[in-house]
Amino acid sequence: MTADRPYDIVLFGATGFTGALTAEYLAEHADPGTRWALAGRNRAKLTAVRDRLAKLNPACADLPLLHADTTDTASIEDMAESARVVITTVGPYVKYGEPLVAACARAGTDYVDLTGEPTFVDRMYVKYHQDAVRSGARIVHACGFDSIPHDLGAYFTVKQLPEGVPLHVEGFLRARAEASGGTLHSAVGIFGDTAGMVRAERERRRVEEPPAGRRVRLSRRPSPKARIGDGWTLPLPTIDPRIVARSAAALDRYGPDFTYGHYLAVKHLATAAGLAAGSGALLALSTLPPTRSLLLRLGAPGEGPSEERRARSWFSVKFAGEGGGARVVTEVAGGDPGYTETAKMLAESALCLAHDDLPATSGQTTTAVAMGDALIERLVKAGITFRVLDAE
Repeated sequence: MTADRPYDIVLFGATGFTGALTAEYLAEHADPGTRWALAGRNRAKLTAVRDRLAKLNPACADLPLLHADTTDTASIEDMAESARVVITTVGPYVKYGEPLVAACARAGTDYVDLTGEPTFVDRMYVKYHQDAVRSGARIVHACGFDSIPHDLGAYFTVKQLPEGVPLHVEGFLRARAEASGGTLHSAVGIFGDTAGMVRAERERRRVEEPPAGRRVRLSRRPSPKARIGDGWTLPLPTIDPRIVARSAAALDRYGPDFTYGHYLAVKHLATAAGLAAGSGALLALSTLPPTRSLLLRLGAPGEGPSEERRARSWFSVKFAGEGGGARVVTEVAGGDPGYTETAKMLAESALCLAHDDLPATSGQTTTAVAMGDALIERLVKAGITFRVLDAE
């Protein structure tokens, strides 16, 4: 039983940029009595993190430090077997993530990460979903800005609409934020292997059973059905709509025929054009080894925006939902999406799995399916807004 393990939560990767923010959040906000530890390959760096945490919370002065290295399978397995929940911020996940997913799936250990890498998620499903089902582990990817606001926001929106009818939901993201070195490396990895992403998705489809008697679709419309405010919209082909679709496939509450569209909303046409051109350039440059290397030099993992810049960052995701003659507009909003709020979401996801009374789930799952209302409640208490703007 995982209840007998020495730690409720182990944080792997606390010496990185987002990992350090997650450690700080746990030091200040973990549920009373939470037994947690830091893990990584460099003890000196872990000790430095612990010293910083002790200034925030003196109880962290004795925080256990565990050795774990993705190139040392035994150390990863030992870490997984010592915890009820493991948080990992060690990416790019397609490069470093598999050993920990494998260890958690086999040990019955719950797992959360902040990946936005579709190839990694699909490969982990194909390889380890059934192991996790057998052991009882909940493998929950994308527990940061990818994809909690979108996944739980769509879930929250669906709950405002009638049951048992076809539903159509569209999400509209607005944000002001900066990227870290780790995010850059992950993005280049995604864009640089689009063929691998397509193969991984096909492999998953071959083994994943569709929902019985229900239909779940992603909208391919270049422009949305709904209009939320002024400005321009662009289709947003991130991992987020895939996560929403998987929640919809698992939960009957999304109705017999559910469709989701995902868009970026901007105020000015020039901004929309610039973003489209920039995405195309990143895709093109990521596919060629020489230019890919140049892109990766623009930022190293472990680097990120300053506290002052993060304080000026924000996000808002508005959702327009309709079905059964009803319409609703909702919003999920918060501060700096990529780092401050992502650390909060990641930590609260782990705390939710460790402490809350949740539905019985196992295998690779989503935040909406595994945690749903309980995680929304935690995030609202932590300062992230979920609200209904309009309903008719």
